[in-house]
Amino acid sequence: MQINNSSIVIKGIGSYMPKKILTNKDLSGIVDTSDEWIRTRTGIQQRHICEEGEYTSDLAAKAAKNAIEDARLKPDDIDLLIVATITPDMPFPSTACLVQTKLGLGQIAAFDVEAACSGFLYALDMASAMLETGRYKNAIIIGAEKLSSIIDWKDRTTCVLFGDGAGAAVLSRTKESNTGILDCCLHADGAKPELLRMPGGGSQIPASASSVEQRQHFLKMNGREIFKFAVRGMERAAQEVLDRQNVKIADVDKIIPHQANMRIIETIQDRLEIPKSKFYNNLQYYGNTSAASIPIALDEAYRKGLVKHNDLLLLLAFGAGLTWGSTLLRWHKP
Repeated sequence: MQINNSSIVIKGIGSYMPKKILTNKDLSGIVDTSDEWIRTRTGIQQRHICEEGEYTSDLAAKAAKNAIEDARLKPDDIDLLIVATITPDMPFPSTACLVQTKLGLGQIAAFDVEAACSGFLYALDMASAMLETGRYKNAIIIGAEKLSSIIDWKDRTTCVLFGDGAGAAVLSRTKESNTGILDCCLHADGAKPELLRMPGGGSQIPASASSVEQRQHFLKMNGREIFKFAVRGMERAAQEVLDRQNVKIADVDKIIPHQANMRIIETIQDRLEIPKSKFYNNLQYYGNTSAASIPIALDEAYRKGLVKHNDLLLLLAFGAGLTWGSTLLRWHKP
């Protein structure tokens, strides 16, 4: 990801979680489940849930504000804004436009990207490419989700998995070469959308009394098939980006996977033959926050001192679409 011997780096990172916490014990009072059932199958202990009146754009704006401050920039310095989300405040205008106003940004380019749990990596690649043109100086990309708004709280197979939250990163160009975003690979296969989808609310099944009665405005998932796809997709994406950059997996300092299910992460660890210590996981505290999961985990790992300047990082994701991808980057925050 280089032009004129320069690089695209993550200059600032930030996240924001709603204050309300929903534990496994709390969920056992809502659906037929238990703390043991959830932990043994997913690794999740709790998740953060928005209060009434708190929206995706609110989470996104707060995470972005933290990232801009971490980058030691001002709102006026940002000239590109991308929000990755599957839970926009409304079908249109874009959540990015709403966030633009909440942050007090200028009349800059602002748009949403929808690639589900892979959304942050898609936004990362898009922003990097746009910065490479030289027409933009500082971009902010945000993964933000209010998944509690599309969860069927009567379905114990899905409602236990998801949470709300947002993570953001400021991307900038640096004159240094061979640092920052080294490579990205993105893929999609739309042949089996039924594996993970929300069928109602679009042009195919517009909102109606019938669609509401049939609970078609909630997330639907085939967990068994998604598990197999997720492991296969992230394993291939990891190997692809490493091979392209002639990097061995042993040379990677930290791997930050999409936080979906601990069994998925552990299976990838085994297949890639990577020590657990190289993976950063926070799934137990936040659940699956879709497009927000990687930036939240990256921010948290950085704050804990587990990601250091010049570390080689591998980001992995998969999601509805079906989509999947990886990003290899050299952490550049002295």
